Amino acid sequence: MIIGVPREIKNNENRVAITPAGVQAMVAAGHKVVIENNAGVGSGISNEEYIAAGAEILATPQEVFAAADMIMKVKEPLPQEYDLFKEGQVLFTYLHLAPEPELTRALLAKKVVGIAYETVELDNHTLPLLTPMSEVAGRMAVQIGARFLEKPQGGKGILLGGVPGVPAADVVIIGGGVVGTNAAKMAMGMGAQVTIIDKSADRLRYLDDIFGGRIKTLMSNSYNIERAVRFADLLIGAVLIPGARAPKLVTEEMVKQMKPGSVIVDVAIDQGGSVETIDRVTTHSDPVYEKHGVIHYAVANMPGAVARTSTFALTNVTLPYALELANKGWEKAVRESKPLARGVNTVDGKLTYQAVAEALDLPYTPLTEVLPGVQL
Repeated sequence: MIIGVPREIKNNENRVAITPAGVQAMVAAGHKVVIENNAGVGSGISNEEYIAAGAEILATPQEVFAAADMIMKVKEPLPQEYDLFKEGQVLFTYLHLAPEPELTRALLAKKVVGIAYETVELDNHTLPLLTPMSEVAGRMAVQIGARFLEKPQGGKGILLGGVPGVPAADVVIIGGGVVGTNAAKMAMGMGAQVTIIDKSADRLRYLDDIFGGRIKTLMSNSYNIERAVRFADLLIGAVLIPGARAPKLVTEEMVKQMKPGSVIVDVAIDQGGSVETIDRVTTHSDPVYEKHGVIHYAVANMPGAVARTSTFALTNVTLPYALELANKGWEKAVRESKPLARGVNTVDGKLTYQAVAEALDLPYTPLTEVLPGVQL
């Protein structure tokens, strides 16, 4: 198989979908890897390193897409890439289709086999290809929040950990999954007062246990969310429903009750956002806006700011699945791997992930109808 890796073009997205180690593994398995010129520079990987590992460097994205049987990316394709798709081409990347109707229609029109990192799911319901970036984003959310709480950045002028005689900041995290847990670790490490809100009592028991009772835990309901948000200095949205649009748990009325200069970091923005006042996606070059006196941070590719760490963390987990797709071909790989089968979002012009179809009000075709006998 020919694997193509284009350079990422999202604003300040410096990650890349493969490392030299990944290239070497692909080549050793008998595959060819073509990489766009300077695709790895943002992550500190040179063309020469890729060439030494066995890759071929191509000058343009058009050449990469034209040559490749399977495209590996990090972020979802942007409109200028839609015309580069080929019928039957495998696209293996983060897709986050629920808030992306135009991209979804483009994949369906071109009959692309869209396999989304974020919906590859193990039998225990963990998301192995989303986990490392959730870990990065959760940890980043706290350091980003701490920065924008500084007065020169528009915040209320609070040090997250306080000092003796001055109280620490109140950090409220909605969602106790991977993002929320990692955000809590960082916030506690910086000395903040931390509250985690989640809908699962079992998850709250687990979090209370691992943090030794040093965090507050609250059951998720509108009453508890409203009370916690009102007093939050830093609010972190960390809600995830795999493949689906994030629910709007924080209403505009709740945000209006927050103190001026408070900060919201919504990590769920790549799934549409969990805060009602997050009405647009921001970028690393223009990351925040103010609404009702509150600083809103809504960057959809947060890990791109720490590209080298993120690239290596991501490719550690994507490579085994990519090798499976390349070695067996996508159909055989999907038939033999339930996690990969669950990752399939589009095939042959059909939308095969129910949560995406429901979010976009588009027809849904179960993968079992497209590939009879496949196990999910």
